[in-house]
Amino acid sequence: MTDYGPAAPHGPDMSGHHKPVHEITENERQIFQYLIRPDDSYDEHGVYWADMPLGKRIKFVTNYDNAEAKRELSAIGSMVKADPLSPISYYFRNMVLPGAGLGLEGYVLFSIGNIQPMFAAEGAFETCWSTYKICSENWIAAVAYLEIIGIIVGQILVGILGDWLGRRWGLIQDAVIMFLGLIMLTASWGTTQNGWVICYAWSLFFYGIGVGGEYPMTATSGMENAVGSGKISTKEDRLHRGRKVTSAFLMQGWGQFFNQVILILLLIIFHHGSGNAPYSQVAVQWTYRVSFAIPAVGTLWLVYYRTYKMRAASKQLNAAKKKSKVTGYDTQSLKLTFTYFGPRLLATAGGWYANDIFFYGNKLFQSTFITAIIGKTTSLMPNWLYNLVNVGVSLCGYYLASFLIDNKLYGRKKMQILGFLMDFIFFVIPAFDYHYYTTTGIHAFQAMYFLSSFFNQFGPNAVTFLVAAEVYPTPIRATAHGFSAAVGKLGALTAAVMYSYISTQMKFYVVPWFGLMGVILTVLFLPDTTGLDLKEQERRWQYIRAGREEDYHGVAVHPKHLSLYERFRGVGKHYNADLDYQQKIQEMRAEWESNESRKYAEKAGEDDEVFDDSLYSSGVSSYFERTSQRPMMNNNEKIMDENANGT
Repeated sequence: MTDYGPAAPHGPDMSGHHKPVHEITENERQIFQYLIRPDDSYDEHGVYWADMPLGKRIKFVTNYDNAEAKRELSAIGSMVKADPLSPISYYFRNMVLPGAGLGLEGYVLFSIGNIQPMFAAEGAFETCWSTYKICSENWIAAVAYLEIIGIIVGQILVGILGDWLGRRWGLIQDAVIMFLGLIMLTASWGTTQNGWVICYAWSLFFYGIGVGGEYPMTATSGMENAVGSGKISTKEDRLHRGRKVTSAFLMQGWGQFFNQVILILLLIIFHHGSGNAPYSQVAVQWTYRVSFAIPAVGTLWLVYYRTYKMRAASKQLNAAKKKSKVTGYDTQSLKLTFTYFGPRLLATAGGWYANDIFFYGNKLFQSTFITAIIGKTTSLMPNWLYNLVNVGVSLCGYYLASFLIDNKLYGRKKMQILGFLMDFIFFVIPAFDYHYYTTTGIHAFQAMYFLSSFFNQFGPNAVTFLVAAEVYPTPIRATAHGFSAAVGKLGALTAAVMYSYISTQMKFYVVPWFGLMGVILTVLFLPDTTGLDLKEQERRWQYIRAGREEDYHGVAVHPKHLSLYERFRGVGKHYNADLDYQQKIQEMRAEWESNESRKYAEKAGEDDEVFDDSLYSSGVSSYFERTSQRPMMNNNEKIMDENANGT
């Protein structure tokens, strides 16, 4: 088959006998190559990076990543020379602000686990929160359960509303709910201490709804902001999309870190400079209420920022709906998602479920090895200080995940498999020699505790948040992410209930197998979107939505970007790089001709629709103009001439 590239006369040359109508100029050829086969994904011969032999692929990826790293370091150096603080402001704008909601959420939810032991501590409210003499034990347990249930409700509800009404609306209402929830938590009280517990529990449920909504809204808006809503993706989109989303997600770790620091400082301030028991009820009340009042101020600012500074958050969703001629919730896309991407839900939802079992299971190590190291203590400080160290280790995992998640030789899928596998190992080892690791081998036990925390972040915790949005199409992305996150929180609920009924050693027997479950689900059902241009995934989705799945031949169905199950089903059999190249030219031509028709119709007074006159460069436009038969445009020109002559 002869490949005439962009000069193919009437579309892909299916017979091999077409002759190009016009010779393409070198400038036009370079422009098409830049648009269709960018040099960060294709070599000089137009070969896609995943199609290269392994040795050449390693060399190509390594060389390009090294050059990109040098470019970024050079850019940082230039920023420092111009203004030493500009890199900090850049990081704040692009990483901190998009993840501010998750940072505040991490602060508050992590605080719950720290505050409850403070309530039950010696001298505080132990007759209510510890011995249950004046409070219902069921309501004390309901504090944790209602928090998780509220999060699940928010994840599902706001995920659907985010796809229905838009990302911006979802982001604003999340911030408003979290702000009101923090006011409720700060002011919660009752005529009895049991009434206080009930008020506190329902306040957490309400706050949890806002927290749950943060997951799908932050992931989808952060990703779509990284990808943009233009016709052509940018190099920044393709190379750093994962880093941008996970950099927002890691703000959750910073929220946990600052919560622990602030609680330690507040307790020392209100407890007369000491962090040791017994604690007065007044000191505990001031510590807990001020610790909630601080993020309330930040959340109120977040309401303002999302209302007035994130007006374009729904831009890509609106563009996708407009293309599909949908105004409300895209129910057809929901049905098609279950039809074509249903097995992916097993990976994103099931993987998140297994991850949350581990995330909460990590807490098993903490109390056990702290007790073994320092013995029984009534002071909160040892646990809080070990928490602080553990969060610091977790942040290292968050950042390393952010740096490597876009690396084409490692990426999302390998990172999640390795994280699950390492957590399995670090839990199963102490399970079968529990006595040794809780006595003479306590330092090895401590090392495994910190390493399990590190690999949880440098693995499934970061990856599940990203891929639960990334592997689904735009119209249904928030719904799919919210559902996956809700199933994940069911894992947290499972852990909370299960751990109440089995011994500590039995917990170590049970938990590791969820790691193997995560590995299996990831290997079988998770596609690897590392290095995949999401514009291609959206392009494939348009073919699916039109009932023409078999006509799509692009990289979104490359075996590298499909799950093992999808490859087994033969989804990748339609991949054809040459056909896809020619097909893209024809799609671009059709888009150009449509815009030209609307342009002439508008000038003739027949069309009030705003057209996009900047889709392609002048080189592309001039090529299409030279090679187009232009019957429609000539007719429009005739109409314009007739109107001008008054006939």
